[in-house]
Amino acid sequence: MNLLVIGGGGREHAIIKKLRENPRVETIWCLPGNGGIAADAECVPIGAKDIDAICSFAGSHPIDFAVVAQDDPLALGCVDRLHALGIPCFGPEAKAARIEASKVFAKDLMKKYHIPTAKYRVFCKAEDALAFLETASFPIVLKADGLALGKGVLIVQDWEEACSAVSALMEEKRFGEAGSRIVIEEFLTGPEVSVLAFTDGKTICPMVSSMDHKRAGDGDTGLNTGGMGTVAPNPFYTADVASQCMEEIFLPTVQAMQEEGCPFKGCLYFGLMLTPQGPRVIEYNCRFGDPETQVVLPLLKTDLLTVMQAVEEERLHEISVEWHSDAAACVILASGGYPSAYEKGKEIFLPSSLPDNVTVFHAGDRLNDGKLFTSGGRVLGVTACAKTLREALDDAYAAVGQIHFDQMMFRHDIGQRALRALGD
Repeated sequence: MNLLVIGGGGREHAIIKKLRENPRVETIWCLPGNGGIAADAECVPIGAKDIDAICSFAGSHPIDFAVVAQDDPLALGCVDRLHALGIPCFGPEAKAARIEASKVFAKDLMKKYHIPTAKYRVFCKAEDALAFLETASFPIVLKADGLALGKGVLIVQDWEEACSAVSALMEEKRFGEAGSRIVIEEFLTGPEVSVLAFTDGKTICPMVSSMDHKRAGDGDTGLNTGGMGTVAPNPFYTADVASQCMEEIFLPTVQAMQEEGCPFKGCLYFGLMLTPQGPRVIEYNCRFGDPETQVVLPLLKTDLLTVMQAVEEERLHEISVEWHSDAAACVILASGGYPSAYEKGKEIFLPSSLPDNVTVFHAGDRLNDGKLFTSGGRVLGVTACAKTLREALDDAYAAVGQIHFDQMMFRHDIGQRALRALGD
């Protein structure tokens, strides 16, 4: 089989490596890919948002199956366009991708179908948002309605911060048109859990839970990022919590999307907060999370392509999706200064070999004359799998110690909160 994968980060590298395990797979084209992905797929320099160019490429190559992994092309209707060419795809069509592409759509969906989430209000004008905030309780959460590279969520502590946040989102357009409408919602507390799930619009199969680390610095300090590391499974996500989430959140969401005439097929990501009042949805994503994918997919025992084809063909109920009982940990290596200004073009030095249980996923690098150079904020994800979380963390950090590029930064405390929860 010949496959097409749309995207070019660590998530896509993890997907490609897992797809490569299927002996039927011959060629994988990745658009645009990156320097490290080039070792596992044929990279083509077509941007993930250039839907016309993607479709032109797809129409002129013998592609049997496509995976649209990134949020922007999903929201722009890449799956719809590929379907029109007769190419089967893993990923939701544009109407269903609204569950991530519009926070307002997602919040209104949850309200209508009684899916537990934070209380909220929607605003289209800055002055109306500010008038509401004058009487609000702090801290409070402001969210850009549209896609904002995972950075359009601002937690503000007081009135002054709220004014600055409204200005940044709605007037300065820091995230472009994504901030034309904003959602203001109550601040929830409790452990956060990420649960990705395969769904064909009817059946839903949750994956292994994970814990993301969003802040740039140790001790959850600094700015929010796209994610500085992950561990799986998440110790706060017990069997009882999983059962409650299936009944109150997962199945109702899939059924709600059916009722709205936009059944969701692909990977549906649930960002959850385990509050004292029970699980609440913080956000939905319409695709695999990054870097959650880098710890979840290595634990998948069932063939990924087989599952993806079952999702596309709406026969997920026929598949038994199984998982390894190991733990996994991923440490992100980023460019110094990320998520603010950072320099590119730093040569990356990797060890000649690593243990079998350690994988380096490439996120933001490019290949030049056989050498790798940094080209993004998050550069590499170092993932280890082991029988226990502590072993996985030890192995991941040991590998991190063998990797170098100028101004490399990473968190030193990935997984520590999970270890405390495990009593380890």
